[in-house]
Amino acid sequence: MAETERYVWLDALRLTAGVSMIGLHATADAAGQPFTDYAPSERIAPMLLRAVIYIARTELFIIIALFLLLMALDRRPRPYRRVVAEQARRLLVPFAFWTVFYAFYNLVKAQSFGFEEAILAQLTDPAAWLGHLLLGDVKYHMHFIPTLFGIILAYPLYRLSVQQPALGLVVIGALFFRRELDGVIYPAFWGTEALSWLVRLVKIASYIGYGMVAGAMLGFWRRSTPQQREALIPALLFAGGLLFMGKLAGTWMTVTRGEWPHGLQVAYWADYLMPVALFALCLCLGHRRWPAWISRLAPYSFGIYLCHPIFLDLAEIALRGTQMGPMAQVLTKIALALAGTALLVAALRRCRPLAWTIGLGKLPSLQARKRAPNPELT
Repeated sequence: MAETERYVWLDALRLTAGVSMIGLHATADAAGQPFTDYAPSERIAPMLLRAVIYIARTELFIIIALFLLLMALDRRPRPYRRVVAEQARRLLVPFAFWTVFYAFYNLVKAQSFGFEEAILAQLTDPAAWLGHLLLGDVKYHMHFIPTLFGIILAYPLYRLSVQQPALGLVVIGALFFRRELDGVIYPAFWGTEALSWLVRLVKIASYIGYGMVAGAMLGFWRRSTPQQREALIPALLFAGGLLFMGKLAGTWMTVTRGEWPHGLQVAYWADYLMPVALFALCLCLGHRRWPAWISRLAPYSFGIYLCHPIFLDLAEIALRGTQMGPMAQVLTKIALALAGTALLVAALRRCRPLAWTIGLGKLPSLQARKRAPNPELT
């Protein structure tokens, strides 16, 4: 099988992770809550849709990114400093652009929902900009990029699990570590500025476990045959089914109580282990033939992730005060956001000066171009 064919399964994961973000954020109300102003019966459909769509979390993006990085380092080894510099440029330059964009774009929704003064105050607050640039808290999805960069810094550890795939099990201990520490940090620092910084530090430290998973998956993929991987599919489907039952338990709590199931252990483990199971399943199916159109659309996944809140905000503004039920609102937001984001990302890709903002063009250089030598001086 051709090398490019074998990687279509990775493209499928990238595309799934990008599109799932639209569904995730569309299945909450304008305040980011599970439609708390509606009856439980009206929350059933949107929360079930959320449970299905959100099997591909941002953690799946992390596993994919680290898997690709480890593959690239095996093909072309580079010193640690160079790898970090390359990743910083690839991730943080577009991040800086979208941070500034969303800091001002937030005014659009703020004017419609009555919190314009708070956003204006943030624009002149150095502490707010520090959070925007280091935590990615300018918008609900921007946290991913600085978090991923922090996780990348530990990539030498992940190369150990390529050689010893059993180290991928570290993810279980790391997630347990995160859950226990969050249980201490939130009540102790609630309402303080330190909370978001401590939570992010714990998140990056615990998500090193996903890096160990990425390395373990790469090691297993290289050591196994397609027949060996195929034999694991029933077990992975069974594990995925169990995890989805855990997600349904969390969904039921959300429907009946009108709040996210943050304290439900089974939902926690289901949410954070499902990306591992999904990645492993697609890896084991990687030798099969996948539709070619997936690889044509996959490059847009990063742009979809970055741009979709633009159109979700516009959809929520349009739906403000609507008499539509939650499910109708969700479908409307998904349709508008998916169409608008697809058009914008396609336009940005064709615009050479801005294609880099979605990871599809040459990054701008701060170095001055070298002048051609003057023949009169030579």
